[in-house]
Amino acid sequence: MDLVQRTLQPVMLSLPLPIHHAASSLLGPECHQKLLLDLDPTATGCLKLGISKALGLAIVAASSVVKVPQIVALIRSRSAAGVSFLTYLLETASFLISLGYSARQRLPFTTYGETALIAAQDVVVAVLVLRLTGRDAAAVTFVAGVGAALYALLFTGDRVFDARAWRGLQAAAGALAVVSKLPQIWTLWRAGHPGQLSAVAVFSYLLGSVTRIYTTVQEVDDRLILYGFVAGFVLNLVLAAQLLYYWAVKPDGRRSVKRDAKKKRGGLGLGGGKEPPTDPFSSSSSSSFSVPRAKEASTRRRP
Repeated sequence: MDLVQRTLQPVMLSLPLPIHHAASSLLGPECHQKLLLDLDPTATGCLKLGISKALGLAIVAASSVVKVPQIVALIRSRSAAGVSFLTYLLETASFLISLGYSARQRLPFTTYGETALIAAQDVVVAVLVLRLTGRDAAAVTFVAGVGAALYALLFTGDRVFDARAWRGLQAAAGALAVVSKLPQIWTLWRAGHPGQLSAVAVFSYLLGSVTRIYTTVQEVDDRLILYGFVAGFVLNLVLAAQLLYYWAVKPDGRRSVKRDAKKKRGGLGLGGGKEPPTDPFSSSSSSSFSVPRAKEASTRRRP
């Protein structure tokens, strides 16, 4: 270990000053000295903080593109099947409240920075879902509402809400974040197929929620935020499990050839051919009509 320290210390000391200033601002002067200059592996507290900061920065960076696969899927397919607008509406509301609360509490940006980036992408997805389902007026109303809420929470929140009201809003945001997953879980279960739901977005959310639990424990002394991330992780896990279960199901309710063969051998029906959802907030609802065949003319002579 001494050999490693003697080898790496000159390298660390030769780093440009802006890097050291950024590290000191991020980790604090004490942990910056122990981790980057002294390379002290026994500084357990600083190591945990450094890992938390690195994970937080990774989440913020990844969040800038986490919903891009979902956006691309909607644009390419020109269909919003399997994607719940209500989920994105509730999630956007939750993120806006959390953004205002975290900024007011002056929490480290690495602990909440992704909320702003994901909220912006949620707005894009929600607008696409509304446009693809022929609700242009609702899309305009939704964007206007988001803008008004953002202004109220970030720029007039301190004049309108006191500390107690802010904590109540944050508790409501945690509940909204949890409830927002339920329409998507319901839509996927009713449809019986993933439709245009992006697997990349779902599993990125699952990984991000696990990471956020760790960073919150390490850096944020706020149980409201922690409980929200724990509940979100549980429902993200349910959604990911659903996606895996319906992975091979096509929009017409049929499974892939391998799954069909397996079903025939085992005699099990695995959820294929379910009726599409009729939830008004779900974009995968559809109607089917059967047209009766015209009665054929008879060629038989009457007696």
